[in-house]
Amino acid sequence: MNGFRKTVAAAAIAGSMLVGGVAGAVLYSATVLTASAATPSPSPSSSSSSTAKFVPNEDPTHEAGESAAREAQENAGQVPTVP
Repeated sequence: MNGFRKTVAAAAIAGSMLVGGVAGAVLYSATVLTASAATPSPSPSSSSSSTAKFVPNEDPTHEAGESAAREAQENAGQVPTVP
């Protein structure tokens, strides 16, 4: 009968380890999924370019070295794309 008790005790220990391992894996995966599903932060280029208004540099020194195409874009309120 002593051998039978050892077998039952070993089975109980193995079962509890199995259940604990599964429960730990489930809890860990739930925290990882929750962390990865957090709302992403907005990209800086999309938020700043849509809300910011372009203000041209009208300093005479800057204006002297500016091309006519760039000045036309600045006057139209656009962000210059030409040098």
